[in-house]
Amino acid sequence: MTKKDTFRVVARGSDGSLQIRDYVSLDPLTDHHEQVGIDDCSTDLALRGMPVFRGLIGPMPEGKNIVRYETPEVFEMLTKEWGITKPKKRRRRASEKKAVEASSDSAELVS
Repeated sequence: MTKKDTFRVVARGSDGSLQIRDYVSLDPLTDHHEQVGIDDCSTDLALRGMPVFRGLIGPMPEGKNIVRYETPEVFEMLTKEWGITKPKKRRRRASEKKAVEASSDSAELVS
């Protein structure tokens, strides 16, 4: 289990851009945000015991050593964008396509 040693806060700027601020300790976060609990159910075991802050969504893993917190509006925006993206369509190989066609042709001959 790797140690998470960078704490990232992602917020939206007044112009709509994402503002990312990294901290090397939790002290600045605890100075600006009220801690309302600790994470005790994350599937990333390195996040268990990390603080939960009022007004921020998180903690979330980002890479090997980064703990991410987001403002609610950033979380909502990024979640919507993630939900809109369509998965790439898989293309069948020509040999697989021929095998499928051949099996369907033979099924028609049997019936």
